[in-house]
Amino acid sequence: MELQHATLRQLRAFAAVVRTGSVTRAANALGVTPPAVTMQVQQLQDLVDLALIERRGGEMTVTDAGREVVATIERIEAALADCAAVLSGLAGADKGTVSIGVVSTAKYFAPQALAAFRQRHPGIQLRLSVGNRAAILKGLEHFEIDVAIMGRPPVELDVEAEVIGDHPHLIIAAPSHPLAGRADIPPRLLGEEIFLVREPGSGTRGLMERFFSRTQIDPVIGMQIDSNETIKQAVIACLGIAFLSGHTVGAELADGRLVALDVKGLPVVRQWHVVHLGQRRPVPAARALIDFLIERGGDFLPDIIAVSRLR
Repeated sequence: MELQHATLRQLRAFAAVVRTGSVTRAANALGVTPPAVTMQVQQLQDLVDLALIERRGGEMTVTDAGREVVATIERIEAALADCAAVLSGLAGADKGTVSIGVVSTAKYFAPQALAAFRQRHPGIQLRLSVGNRAAILKGLEHFEIDVAIMGRPPVELDVEAEVIGDHPHLIIAAPSHPLAGRADIPPRLLGEEIFLVREPGSGTRGLMERFFSRTQIDPVIGMQIDSNETIKQAVIACLGIAFLSGHTVGAELADGRLVALDVKGLPVVRQWHVVHLGQRRPVPAARALIDFLIERGGDFLPDIIAVSRLR
């Protein structure tokens, strides 16, 4: 096996085939001809002396060896990107690009924090992606994201995490709901309510399920919705109640379109974190963003008046 003799062109051709699912699409992505891609992939397979791709019934399947090579390519590309960023930083202290992953719940404060960072560091370019917890963790794992803003740090990945600030979670309802205005609501009463919930893979969904398990509630799930905004509108329309981050409902609580139910054991307060892979040393631009979020990120968290009343 002579993988050390593989060229970057061969590795990138193979990665493109795996990413796009076909030689033709890979060729289009790389700006070369399909025969050129086929040749590069075949040369790579000859070097490792193992099948990297198999075809079964017209379907392309990546072998275990192929997946290992893809993971190696991702690490190589991340190392090259980090090197380029460091060199850019050496050329100028306020340059570089940072890819940021933000869980969807954090979009209610993260843009303001990032805007303030850009004012302080105008030469640093930011690439922002928003998704649920599972999607952001996948981006971190595959070196597509440099820095993530999320709630509970993952245990399944080797990461370094720093606290940004408190992250309260509430159960919200329409103002006309029978439990609205009632104090010290026993959690058992929630078992009679219809809940509107986030999708599996969402951090909010996971925290809700842990709260239900701890309080021995078996809720009725009326609807699964992958958008906090849609859940809020559905609750306002009296389709059910919901367990959500207090930072997603600040405006609606302030103007009376929603109320926070005074349930015993709530709010559940977790923390916001800025996270990066432990095995990946942050480049200067990413380090500057991490330090900024540690120092000032909490200043941009919404002030949830309803939370302070419930405590």
